[in-house]
Amino acid sequence: MTLAKKLASGKVAGEITLMTYVVTENCIKCKYMDCVEVCPVDCFYEGENMLVIHPDECIDCGVCEPECPANAIKPDTEENLEQWLQLNAEMAQNWPNITIKREPPSDAKEWDGKPAKFEQFFSPEAGEGD
Repeated sequence: MTLAKKLASGKVAGEITLMTYVVTENCIKCKYMDCVEVCPVDCFYEGENMLVIHPDECIDCGVCEPECPANAIKPDTEENLEQWLQLNAEMAQNWPNITIKREPPSDAKEWDGKPAKFEQFFSPEAGEGD
């Protein structure tokens, strides 16, 4: 995101202060895409079995958070999200942009809320994208 866009979005006020939303562990193997459909700046990127948010593109509008059926999207102001912020930033550099909602995996509901999905099932492979 350019400095002009950050200024327009309120991400720069005196000193640079950035905030973003973060996709967390519960997205793994659920990969609902309701969030993609409502994002006004198309900042979601698709991996093989989860989505991430590009932190430099997110304008902190928050419309994606309540749309996620798995409750996997959190503001980065919540505690203990450093790992997820880093993962979102790294994977958004390598995965394709996604702006069109597709159907989630057929077993998504079975995976919703399962613990330790990152260690067991995270895939660094790219998804399809648009």
